Parts: sequence; C-alpha cells; structure tokens
Amino acid sequence: MSFIEDLLPVVWTRNFGEKIRVYSDSIVQNISASMSNDACGTDGEDIAGCRDDSYALILKLIAIAAILVAGVCGVAIPLVGKKRRFLRTDSNLFVGAKAFAGGVILATGFVHMLPDATEALTNSCLPENPWSKFPFSGFIAMMAALGTLLADFVGTQYYEKKQGEQSHSGKVDSSDLVSESGIVPVGTREYNEKVFGEEEGGAMHIVGMHAHAAHHRHSHSQEQGACLGNFQEDSHGHSHSHSFGSSGGEDDEFSVRHIVVSQVLELGIVSHSVIIGLSLGVSNSPCTIRPLIGALSFHQFFEGFALGGCISQARFQSFQSALMACFFAITTPIGIGIGIGISSIYNANSPRALIIEGILDSISAGILVYMALVDLIAADFLSKRMSCNTRLQVVSYLLLFLGATLMSLLAIWA
Repeated sequence: MSFIEDLLPVVWTRNFGEKIRVYSDSIVQNISASMSNDACGTDGEDIAGCRDDSYALILKLIAIAAILVAGVCGVAIPLVGKKRRFLRTDSNLFVGAKAFAGGVILATGFVHMLPDATEALTNSCLPENPWSKFPFSGFIAMMAALGTLLADFVGTQYYEKKQGEQSHSGKVDSSDLVSESGIVPVGTREYNEKVFGEEEGGAMHIVGMHAHAAHHRHSHSQEQGACLGNFQEDSHGHSHSHSFGSSGGEDDEFSVRHIVVSQVLELGIVSHSVIIGLSLGVSNSPCTIRPLIGALSFHQFFEGFALGGCISQARFQSFQSALMACFFAITTPIGIGIGIGISSIYNANSPRALIIEGILDSISAGILVYMALVDLIAADFLSKRMSCNTRLQVVSYLLLFLGATLMSLLAIWA
C-alpha cells in the first residue's frame, strides 16, 4: 500500500491532469468536427465546369432503367435457365460464368470499395486525429469479413438444425406407411442393428425399388461423373431423383450452405448498391454520370448472375426466389432515386457524409471479399469436380482472372 501511496504523487501531477483535460477536450472537438455537415473544400464538379442539372437528371433516369434491366437479366438467367440443360447449375457453362462473376465481385471489393473507403476516411476534410492516424478502412473491412464468417457459421448451424427437425418429423409421419410400402423406419431399430437393404452411413434401399437416400444419390455422380462435367446415370441404369431434397443427406448439406450463402451475399451486395446508387443520384455532373452508367450496368449484371446462381442452388420456393431477385434488382435504382431526391440538401463533401460513406464502403468490401473468396471461388475451385476436369479448370481460371481484370479496369472510369 505504501508503494501506491508513494507512486500517486509522481503520476498524478498537475501536468498530468492538465494533459488529460487537454486530450479529452481534443477528442470532443474531433468528434464534433467529424459530425459536421458543413461543406469542406470546393465542389470538383464546379471546378471542372461540367455541372448541368437538367442533363444530369436525364442521365440519372437512363441509369435507373439501364441498371434495373441489367440487374433483372443477370439475376434471372440462372433462375429461369435452371430448366434448360446448358444453363443448369450443374453445367460447365454455369460453373465458368460463376467463376467470371466471382472475379467481378472480388475486384469490386478490392479495387472499387476498399480504395473508395480509404479515400473517404483519410480525406483532408476530416480531423487528422484519429482518421489519419489509424487505417480505419482496412480494420473495418477485416472486422466485416470476420463478422461475415460468424454469420455464415451461425446461419449454417441454424438451418442445419431446422432441417434436422423437419427430417425427424418426416420420419415419424412416414412410420404409418410401413405396411404399404415396405419401408422399415430407421428410428425403430436398435443402434447397431441393420435392416435389409441398408448400406453403411444410413443409406436406404427401399425394398423392391431402386431409390436411395440423398447422399447415396450423389456419391456416384460427383465421384464418377464429375470428371465428365455432368451428372451421369449410375450403374443401376436410372437417374437419381431430386424429389428427396428434404431428407437428411448430402443434398441437404449443400442446400443449407447455399441458403446461407445467398442471403449473406445479398446483404453485402445490397449494402454497397445503396452507396453507389446514392453517389450517382446526388451527382449533377454529366461527366461523372455518363461512364458510370455502363460500368454499373456491367457490374450489376454479373453480381446478379452470381446471386441468382446461389439462389437457384439454395432451392427456395418460387415466391422467395422472386422476392430476393427483385430486392437485389431494385436496390441500386432506389439508391439513385433517393440521391435525386436529396441532391439539393445532401453535401457529399461534408465530414459526416465522408465518414458514413467510408464506413459503409469498408463493410461492403469486407463482406464481398469474404463471399467471393470463400463461398464463390474456393467452393467451386477446390471441389472434386474441378480437380479432375483439366479443361474446366483452365477455362474457369481464365474466366476468373478475366472477370477480375475487366472489373478492375472499370475503376479508370468509375
């Protein structure tokens, strides 16, 4: 105790207390300056002499139509085309197009969103302390990626548990059909006891019929037919039915993953779509808007294709699929519309707007980078199908790099 009593006068000096007060006052001032909505600097559009409100409004309306059409087409192709052989989610064409879309989304996160976030959060209009003292954009993007991993994990656990409960209730309901169909319910026997027709791992042959559980259905097609790039018929001479998608097995696992992936991916896409739509909507410079129309349409189409593919693989009901697709397609046009409405009062050069934009761009970058690398690229490129099909590997890698390169080049104009 005497040591602490001797130390207190040394530490808590008058100068130390004064420093604490000065530092706290500085923090309050920096926070106040950061939340200011006052204009900072001169509007670049006025300097460039490219401000034309009426012509800019016409271009914004064209942008709304073009981006809406591109988004609808992109997200609809996988959903509508799943009934066509060459556009089904298990076709080589779909895998290649998804690789291209994965490259587009990865470049969006790294080349478009993250640099924009860094530029906004290190702008000279913001107080030097703390915005220029710490790499907030990278830190926020990293935390967003880790948060996406957590959401991915929790979502997968939730849907697996829900799927298991549905599967269990289905088994209970089917026990009444034993005498008619010859199905022996697994849950009514002893732990190590097998019934006639059951294979290792719980796969069931229904007596007198060549029907299998979900994981047995795909053990043939993915191990043997994957190298051929399509799902072949097995040695029993029939195609495996997909009507058992709700039974516990490999299909359920994939379905659960795609449910989570599609929802988290949509969250990341929607969050940055609002920002880019808002940025375009508040601009009154035709010089800025004109190149953005083509760039955002290209970007929206391939983001929509990747999202549509995930929705299709998740096997949502038609209404749910249509709802998610529509929500994606209208987000950027709605952002542009909001930008048009607030363009007279919104000040894009104010410290408050810069901070909000920078934080949201950082979050979007983290989500998109995680989703592109983990759930779109790695999920396909590390699969058994890809590893034993050399031609598919080469084409997919070329398309991946092509998508990333083309989207990166668009940063020159947008």
